[in-house]
Amino acid sequence: MTVLTRRRFLTISAACAAVPAMAGTWAQWRGVALGAPASLRLEGVTETQAAPIFAAVEAELDRLETIFSLYRTQSQISQLNRTGRLSAPAPELLEVLSLCSALHDASGGAFDPTIQPLWLALASGAAQPNVDRARQTIGWNKVHVGTNEIRLPHPGQSAITLNGIAQGAITDRIAALLQSFDLHNVLVDMGEVAALGRRRPGEQWHIGLATPDGMVAKRVRLQDRAVATSAPEGTMLQGDQGHILDPMGIGVTFRAVSVSAPQAALADGLSTALCLTPKSEANGLVSQFSGAIIEMLI
Repeated sequence: MTVLTRRRFLTISAACAAVPAMAGTWAQWRGVALGAPASLRLEGVTETQAAPIFAAVEAELDRLETIFSLYRTQSQISQLNRTGRLSAPAPELLEVLSLCSALHDASGGAFDPTIQPLWLALASGAAQPNVDRARQTIGWNKVHVGTNEIRLPHPGQSAITLNGIAQGAITDRIAALLQSFDLHNVLVDMGEVAALGRRRPGEQWHIGLATPDGMVAKRVRLQDRAVATSAPEGTMLQGDQGHILDPMGIGVTFRAVSVSAPQAALADGLSTALCLTPKSEANGLVSQFSGAIIEMLI
């Protein structure tokens, strides 16, 4: 059983069964993904059969990091944050930003990628005047997103983060890539989980949903669905402030939220937004997205 938290160890583990599979045969790759150790296990294939799959996964992870990584200075999101504009954005980036807009609107502004300057100010222990200035740059509705160009409203001051959704989007991409190799029963765990097919004939994937202290609060079974958990206290910033920040200053509502959905990106974004949503509005928010289900609220 996989246990899922929001502490984002940034690892990948996948269990796959090819058709036809060879019982007792498996291959494993270890490397680095998104700046952290990663592993991928394929069951039912030999090392020779697995080699091109491992190479494709490694190449795809590298390609996606050149789009979404805040730690690569030449990634598309880093270029956008540095200069305030990005020409010819990648289709994958535009797809995620479109979902960001839907989540922002549905959550009444609680989900806001322009929170990054405030996050940096708090993470660095900045003085209160600098924190206040950072808060003034927030506003997703001021960002221009077009197929040819993305522009931030305050170049040099505005910045975006996709940490509340990109992990899920990358999980979806890796799951789809594995399926393209005719691997039909796939579990991809990158902090967000995509569960495709079945664990074994007649048995769905088992996922444990954990509280911030690591205790399993609920177990769910998934098939052709994804699940994500957000816990604001998974990382603490200045002044005992959790890492999921409220752009409107209302405050965090839940200690841990898990959402399942047809795509990991949607589950990821919704679990983040729900941490900042009043309990009375939680079901209404999730109901706006087809197939999404609240699995845990703590």
